[in-house]
Amino acid sequence: KGIGLVATNGGRIQDYEGLDQSKKPMLPMIAVNTTAGTASEMTRFTIITDERRHVKMAIVDWHITPTVSINDPELMVSMPRDLTAATGMDALTHAVEAYVSTAATPVTDSAALAAIELIARYLPRAVANGEDLEAREQMAYAQFMAGMAFNNASLGYVHAMAHQLGGLYDLPHGVCNAVLLPHVCRFNL
Repeated sequence: KGIGLVATNGGRIQDYEGLDQSKKPMLPMIAVNTTAGTASEMTRFTIITDERRHVKMAIVDWHITPTVSINDPELMVSMPRDLTAATGMDALTHAVEAYVSTAATPVTDSAALAAIELIARYLPRAVANGEDLEAREQMAYAQFMAGMAFNNASLGYVHAMAHQLGGLYDLPHGVCNAVLLPHVCRFNL
């Protein structure tokens, strides 16, 4: 997504950090998801690690939404258990943060709640048995629903902190989300 954006707009990828910094859409892209968590294959968000600054740059721009998104759960069966759990927690955090967002709508709430329900039911199965194709398919659908929710309602404090921690300490994003989510929920009560 970043390469496609620079190819059509010029400059350096750092020029597009933040909200809606591009002038033109990226090159047409068919995005094929190989994990069930990020929803990068269908959202206006992209996160790029800037190793020089030790940060995860957030680029939020409608011009980086892929043209076509493909979710094939068969591509996910070889994911290791720890990656399955971490990406599943990323999807759960997307859904929870979208649901409690001040920009939430009845449509984003419906997608977020559906995602939460599917993740609660199928993430443990996907972690326990990576070859459980039903669990993989339902997790692909759940992360897509969570992506639809946060793509329109946005995210919150968990992701804001997780991106900083992950960039600074080279930690997996989903693990940062999993650690932070209960604390942020408690703080917001």
